[in-house]
This record gives sequence, structure tokens and C-alpha cells, in this order.
Amino acid sequence: MPVVVKSEAPGDERGALLAYLEAQRGGVRRTLHGLTEEQARSVPSASALSLAGVLKHVAVGERGWLRKLQASPEDFDYARSSKEWEDSFRPGDGETVEHLLGLYAEVARETETAVRAIGSLDETFESPKVPWDEGGKRSWRWTLLHLIEETARHAGHADVIRESIDGKGAFDLVFETGAMPEPDWAAFGGAPRQ
Repeated sequence: MPVVVKSEAPGDERGALLAYLEAQRGGVRRTLHGLTEEQARSVPSASALSLAGVLKHVAVGERGWLRKLQASPEDFDYARSSKEWEDSFRPGDGETVEHLLGLYAEVARETETAVRAIGSLDETFESPKVPWDEGGKRSWRWTLLHLIEETARHAGHADVIRESIDGKGAFDLVFETGAMPEPDWAAFGGAPRQ
């Protein structure tokens, strides 16, 4: 739990899901705090990914799901989608961290607008068949939960990459960026052991 997610208004399920998704997005964004472009593109761990690559991937992935939610199954182009997915792990020459953060913010706004505009999270769409999934009817709720799961997975991956760069962990970055104030550890018997 790198940040505390504020409680939703009673009965606001979509607000709660969007808040948890945003908390995980914040975890990905914070891993880039204070790094140079070179550090953000470096591959310092056993993973083949860089932090900039993780950032691009989560932005492209979330936008891909939003397209699936809003399109008819006939519009799904597996070849194009696969190419986008493969390219999402490697930022292009002009895709700076600033550019990718802007893209991710734009995608987040698009997702929030779309989720707020639907009548119910029970509304469904037809998820296309792909090699790893039979596809079929999915709800917007299922998709939001899936986006939270995927973003959290990649936020954890980004934490490991960041720690490999300069040793800073998720809590260090939470406090450094002001995402949450550092607690008064003395009130709890001193700072936790790392």
C-alpha cells in the first residue's frame, strides 16, 4: 500500500474503482520522479524493460482496453493490436518521459470520461477472441478491475526497476513527491526497519 486511497462517497462504485486505478497509475508515474531520460530508458535489472517502457506500455494498454470497450467486435484488428502491444515496451526516439507522462494523463482522462458517461458498470461489450483468451461478453466493471490488476502489476515491476537504478523504493518516492506526507514515526515507536 504505497498511498492511502480515499474512501468513495457511499454508493459510488465507479468512483472507488477509478480512485484505485489512479493510485496504481501514480505508482508507475512516481518511479520516474527525479530521473534523467537516460536513467528512465536504462535497463538496470534482469527485466528487459525500462521505466519509460513500462510507462508507455501501461498507457498504450489502457487505451487499448478503452478502444475495445467502445468498438464493435468487427472493428478489432488483431494484427494492429499485437503490433501496438509489442511496440509499447520500447519508447521511440521522440517519446520522452514528459511526452509519455502527457500521454498517460490523456489516457486517464479518456478513461474517466468514458466510465463516468456510461449508464452502469454492468453494461457489457464483446471482448474479441485472442490466443490467450476466448473472449466473450465482459462488463465495464470487469474491465476496470482488470486495468487495476494490470497497472498494479506493472507498478510493482517499475518499483523493482527503480530500486535497481538508485535504491529508492516506493515509500521513498511517495514521501519525496508529496503524494502522502511522511508519518510521525515517533508516535509508532520509531521509523520502520527497511
